[in-house]
Amino acid sequence: MADAVTSRESDYSQWYIDVVRKAKLADYSPVRGCMVIRPNGYALWERMKETLDGLFKATGHENFYFPLFIPERFLAREAEHVEGFAKECAVVTHSRLTLNEEDELIPDPESKLEENLIVRPTSETIIWNTYADWIQSYRDLPLLYNQWANVVRWEMRTRLFLRTMEFLWQEGHTAHASKEEAVEEAERMLDVYATFAEDYMAIPVVRGRKTASERFAGAVDTLCIEALMQDGKALQAGTSHFLGQNFAKAFDCTYTDENNEEQYVWATSWGVSTRLIGALIMTHSDDQGLVLPPKLARDQVVIVPIYFNDEQRTQVLEEAQRIQQELDDADIRVKLDADDNQKPGWKFNEYELQGVPLRIGIGPRDIENDNVELARRDTREKNIVPQDGLVARIQDTLTDIQDGLFQQALERREAHTTTVDSYDAFKDVIENEGGFVKAHWDGTEATEARIQDETGATIRCIPFDRDDEPGEDMLTGEHSEGRVLFAKAY
Repeated sequence: MADAVTSRESDYSQWYIDVVRKAKLADYSPVRGCMVIRPNGYALWERMKETLDGLFKATGHENFYFPLFIPERFLAREAEHVEGFAKECAVVTHSRLTLNEEDELIPDPESKLEENLIVRPTSETIIWNTYADWIQSYRDLPLLYNQWANVVRWEMRTRLFLRTMEFLWQEGHTAHASKEEAVEEAERMLDVYATFAEDYMAIPVVRGRKTASERFAGAVDTLCIEALMQDGKALQAGTSHFLGQNFAKAFDCTYTDENNEEQYVWATSWGVSTRLIGALIMTHSDDQGLVLPPKLARDQVVIVPIYFNDEQRTQVLEEAQRIQQELDDADIRVKLDADDNQKPGWKFNEYELQGVPLRIGIGPRDIENDNVELARRDTREKNIVPQDGLVARIQDTLTDIQDGLFQQALERREAHTTTVDSYDAFKDVIENEGGFVKAHWDGTEATEARIQDETGATIRCIPFDRDDEPGEDMLTGEHSEGRVLFAKAY
């Protein structure tokens, strides 16, 4: 079949690219390292965005928007921040182009900017410069704001959705009167991300804390959720940062407290991006293409009418439209594909490739027998079912698919989580089995770096629910406070 997807076993990397492109989620851009998000992919991002936006607003957050360009001097104000992002920045130096004597298009030398502008890699600096104007008193706090935007981070090695030079995301930026409030906010938003990942994306995640070397540049503490993909590699699915007073001090953002004393503001930032679409693909999809959890699918059900002449067409479409209306009235997202340019068999394959959770096939014989064919995308089961009670059956089946995808991913993660005590055992598991590995670590960056250099595995997080029983570092034999979570990662 022309649209066949490379199998995961033969070439996982090519399988992933095949699913992205053949399910029409995204394509390569004329700009190296960037991507074009196609309607199917953007519809998925819209579902994610709509759901997350509701969760943010339910916790008291509002949306705003800041400019794409950041003055270069802003980035230099916070030392760790500039060090962390300097090598990824795209820089605007001129305001227009001109033709030279050879008729070549070049930056106009006369248009050189007085100050270079950075195409935002993240917005902490420009936002905290403005917060310094907005915040004067404790009465102005907290500020609970979020931005939906695009960012640019200059990447040398790119892969659609997982790592591109430009990507879409949201970035929350909050300001608080106390450390306790800011820490609570960072933890609350991590829980929001975990809820979204597990309840909507059907992806089980491990909540934890990044090591010092893995923290966001300029953060005091970085919290994260980590997911395990089908190939045994980890993927960071969301981060929430306690920024302390670092950015407030860099931009002189203070407030007068209830005792009329001046204090620096406490901060958080948190974000997820279109990389979540990559996580969704690599957690649930199979060798036939994309598999989508019903809560995030643009179309939860597709109806494919089957007929062989004009008389049958009229009869079948009338019945299909009736079913479509019933499902629509029940708030089930449904598409009726009445396009005569493609045959039903082609449509079946296409919707399977695109991951629509449920497919209804209906033809003259089905109408005669008062039934339909119901096909599940997750298990690829097909059953002839009566039309009586069809809406309730579909609602129950969609719930079963959603729950089943989560349970399948959870069982896979548990089966590929290993506890080791020796470095030899660790290397064997990382090299031959993959997955999450729980092991003791002595807490030093030197040991962390050596393990990464020798095995390619990184500490994904220090799990919140880890076993805090002391032990010995598997590499150095030094004291360890408890096990941490290692894996190779995207």
